[in-house]
Amino acid sequence: MKNVLSLLLMSFFFINCNSQDEIKTISTSALKTLLVKENVQLLDVRTPQEIHQGFIKKAKFINFFDADFATKATAQLDKNKPVYLYCRSGNRSEKAAKILKEKGYEVYNVLGGYNKWKQEN
Repeated sequence: MKNVLSLLLMSFFFINCNSQDEIKTISTSALKTLLVKENVQLLDVRTPQEIHQGFIKKAKFINFFDADFATKATAQLDKNKPVYLYCRSGNRSEKAAKILKEKGYEVYNVLGGYNKWKQEN
């Protein structure tokens, strides 16, 4: 019984620790609604070549692959407002969101990225 209780307590601890590291997400349809209602910080972390294929209006652009990505981002973003990030499919923006979260930003990763946005709009 002692071992079961210890195992349950350890499981609870690890679940709670992992949940703190999770990045919040937002769907492209919810983002579209938010963009109409509010002035949000929207960050496109794709490459310049990808941006030439289209982008979401109101977005700021910082290439995730730039060596000074974090420096550029912190210079352009307001820490007092949430940041919504997107890339082509959502993978890079999730990595970028983790970097910004570590720097104290409230971040949201756009699920499906620009591919999903383009598909719905």
